[in-house]
Amino acid sequence: MRWEDFRQSDNVEDDRDGGDDGGYGYPGGSGFGVRTGGLGIGTVIVLGLIGWALGINPNLLIGGAEIISGGSSYQQPYRPHPTYTGAPKDQAGQFVAAVLGNTEDVWGQIFQAGGERYQPPRLRLYARAVQGGCGFASAAMGPFYCPSDRRIYLDTSFFRDMRVRFNGCHGKACEFAEAYVIAHEVGHHVQNLLGILPKVTAAQRSAGSRVKANQLQVRLELQADCFAGVWAHHSNQHWKTIEPGDAEAALQTAAAIGDDRLQRRAQGYVVPDAFTHGSSAQRQRWFTIGLQQGSVKACNTFAEAAL
Repeated sequence: MRWEDFRQSDNVEDDRDGGDDGGYGYPGGSGFGVRTGGLGIGTVIVLGLIGWALGINPNLLIGGAEIISGGSSYQQPYRPHPTYTGAPKDQAGQFVAAVLGNTEDVWGQIFQAGGERYQPPRLRLYARAVQGGCGFASAAMGPFYCPSDRRIYLDTSFFRDMRVRFNGCHGKACEFAEAYVIAHEVGHHVQNLLGILPKVTAAQRSAGSRVKANQLQVRLELQADCFAGVWAHHSNQHWKTIEPGDAEAALQTAAAIGDDRLQRRAQGYVVPDAFTHGSSAQRQRWFTIGLQQGSVKACNTFAEAAL
């Protein structure tokens, strides 16, 4: 992926113990903050990724596993203000700032063409734990978007975990898969600006059942995947972003974090009614639609026959 020439966004808040995590990981190489005698870091990572992908609070999964194992964990104390604002100085932070800047440029052009002004989100980098507009979150949550404060929250060690645990990409092609993750969260921000996110949230509250609420969530997540493809389409047109193997890496990642594959890995069987992000095939399909057509209108995952 060619990202070095992207404009780096100034909308990055770096709250990772001084803003340098040494590449892809935690500052100084530390982990999730799990005490000796508690859960292993690998277990926490797996539970966290499963929770993130299935829409389950990972803290509940981790807490239950700790009760079984007899261990305990602690969280990093919350610092109320980011330590650094602007493009970070480490490689992982610069990559995130560059991808975010490119999404700003792409969506700015798309909104302008429709007679609107794009209002970009802020992105907060953190390590281990963070407090934001949607409350407290640990790194086990994975990347997420908070509509209350219009921020994306990201612990860059997630990229390392994605490479190690999901085997969704190899080498430099991983960068495009990682950019897809960021673009997906930006997609939720676009949904918020377009009024889609609040409408779906209201519909979920009145859905009457968890199954119906989950179905709406799946459509919301698949649309964010499609919007990520729309970003990739326009970025490639203007900046020749995509290199050989990039699209395949993103599709492999989309498949790796499909609800069906994660459920089968976690429990040995699949429960479609519990899907919250869509199957591997659905996630691949909608990212591809956005990538090939580059149109917001093409991303109508709420159409009756969309799934």
